[in-house]
Amino acid sequence: MISWVSRLLPKNACSFATSSKNQRVEDGRRRQEAYGYFLPIQTRWQDNDQYGHVNNVVYYSYFDTIINHYLIRYCGLKTCLQTSPLVGFMVTNQCSYHTPISFPQVPVAALAVEKVGHSSVSYRLALFPPKATQEPPAVGHRELSNGFFFGHPKLAEFDALACTTGSSVHVFVTPATSKPAGLPEDLRTGLLKLLIPAAA
Repeated sequence: MISWVSRLLPKNACSFATSSKNQRVEDGRRRQEAYGYFLPIQTRWQDNDQYGHVNNVVYYSYFDTIINHYLIRYCGLKTCLQTSPLVGFMVTNQCSYHTPISFPQVPVAALAVEKVGHSSVSYRLALFPPKATQEPPAVGHRELSNGFFFGHPKLAEFDALACTTGSSVHVFVTPATSKPAGLPEDLRTGLLKLLIPAAA
């Protein structure tokens, strides 16, 4: 039975409400405080397309870079197929583009963990462009090799709003069988450091 209230509303009122809620969620995901880990990304000349900005598909490469950088640097992931007890298969990727960037800008990629399952991890991702000033951010070897965490003073050199947001899901499997494998404790511990509250 349809309530009398819903009969009075325009047919697309529900979609307006859903759209408004989705926009608020997306706006929240564009802010630096929605992320825990950051890694400067050096754009390359080949990243630009014929329109003079980074091609859409390249953003997935940037996101893949920050995920695997964090897993190797802070979670103990081994990347040699012959010796690693598990490998991560990316099963879902999604990107939303807000404003373009181009070579030779150095944006900072951002990473958060939305959910850690038995063998899977859901990530939240973003890319923050450098602030439009005369001097680009001074990114040193330490930031490129270690990244940095939320609250680091280096974040002040980048825009507060992301130019791109995204999400990815990894499923970790045993290399020999390609069957899902439980996450080792050190990997799980490292991922949980970036876990965001469910409502965020």
